[in-house]
Amino acid sequence: MLTRSDDLHMLLAVIDSGGFSAAAEALDVQVARVSRAVTKVERQLGVSILIRTTRRIELTDEGKQFVDTIRNGLDHIQQAEQSLIMQGELPRGRLRVDAASPFVFHQLVPLIAGFNQAYPDIQIDLSSNEGFVDLLEKRTDVAIRIGELTDSTLHARALGKSELYIVAAPNYLATHGAPKKVNELAQHDTIGFSSPKILNRWPLKGFDTLTPKITCSNGEAIRQLVLAGNGIACLSGFMVRRDIEQGNLIPLLTNEKITDTGRERINAVYYKSSSVAKRVSAFIDYIKPKLSL
Repeated sequence: MLTRSDDLHMLLAVIDSGGFSAAAEALDVQVARVSRAVTKVERQLGVSILIRTTRRIELTDEGKQFVDTIRNGLDHIQQAEQSLIMQGELPRGRLRVDAASPFVFHQLVPLIAGFNQAYPDIQIDLSSNEGFVDLLEKRTDVAIRIGELTDSTLHARALGKSELYIVAAPNYLATHGAPKKVNELAQHDTIGFSSPKILNRWPLKGFDTLTPKITCSNGEAIRQLVLAGNGIACLSGFMVRRDIEQGNLIPLLTNEKITDTGRERINAVYYKSSSVAKRVSAFIDYIKPKLSL
């Protein structure tokens, strides 16, 4: 008897999500069904694929080889099905997109209505995470990443660069004055990121990593704190350019800035062999020329 592809999909879900319960939640099925599917695959193959412990699951040596093979095989099947279905049609299906919340709010949300009109059969699932996102673990099709890329297993398309700005609100500057030199920042209230700490290394000549008075894990929250007059922060142009144009934020130390630090780069990353490749391409092609970075 041949193993059914839906049983194999459940097996991969267990491996990618790290457990039976997590896989069942991701697939929206009962845990018992996932467990039966994995047991069925192992019984039909006559080998153990998973080592189950109370804390986690691990692949056996035979399981590692088998999973790599079926992942590629299922991917080719899905691509063939999608190509046949979508011949002469617009891409369709669910597309899971992840980005840091400021990018979602300021860049993606304004474009969704137009994208839905252009591709009515694609269902967008937006999520926001402030840190590194594992595409497999989070079941994400395409992620927008800001800064240098380190994961060589992913494919990337450059979306552009977003200049960094040192900014403060007019009411803060009216009370505290504006720093004229980099070393004067030590006398000011500064707002930075609780993590990763590298985001507190502002692109200024002779500037060491900042120890902010106020820290936050969310860039949009930092923007709101700055707009409310709580201090000085370093933020990307894609989230503060309009504030600067409207006079709600004032750029500081512009002559002391260092450009092209790597943090300005914005990329869309994805697995190129994914069965949702046409949806990913449609999404990136649509948003890239419309972003205001």
